[in-house]
Amino acid sequence: MPTFHPFPNDDGDAVVIRQPSTPTSLAAWDDPAQVATVVPGGALPAVLNGIPLSPWDDAPATSQEWSACAVYPDLDEPRYILKPGYAAAAGAVILEDDGRVWLVAPSNRFGGYAATFPKGRVDPGTSLPCASVREAYEESGLQIRIVGFLLDATRTQTHTRYYVARRVGGTPARMGWESQAVHLVPLAQLRQVAIHPNDAVVIDALEHWLAA
Repeated sequence: MPTFHPFPNDDGDAVVIRQPSTPTSLAAWDDPAQVATVVPGGALPAVLNGIPLSPWDDAPATSQEWSACAVYPDLDEPRYILKPGYAAAAGAVILEDDGRVWLVAPSNRFGGYAATFPKGRVDPGTSLPCASVREAYEESGLQIRIVGFLLDATRTQTHTRYYVARRVGGTPARMGWESQAVHLVPLAQLRQVAIHPNDAVVIDALEHWLAA
């Protein structure tokens, strides 16, 4: 029997997960030294590091609402300069209070990623921070708060601005169709889980940010 993602894609079609991910035990979520993994609709503790793992019920639902979803007047970030021939994109490196980092597993390893940081293209009229918050929610189910600028990275088709963020709500069990699992990974194991070459520069920047 095929495994289907509980949420359809943007066209309303069912998404078949060809090689489903394997969730970890609930005990892994409470151990900062372990990788913890959840699949769509999977079991989770009610609370993690004092913050509930519960759905973001009043999340923005339209492009207009997402365009105004997050205002960061005190965010210190350099001017974003989009390179010719590339699309604007934004992503988030989400830190957990126990020292671990959140990653998403793209459905069917889309783009060649087994696990990566949530990111996506910026809709017209949407700010980079708002796009980052939206992509984090759509791909991981998490509600985040941006705490700083990390880096700008050029990919094959996009020029992506990454922010450092913290989880303030949401639940990864409600990840959207683009992800077949969400991982919580100890910093020391990040390079063993996020193995795509494109993510090495992001991890380098994160380590520098944390050391500053």
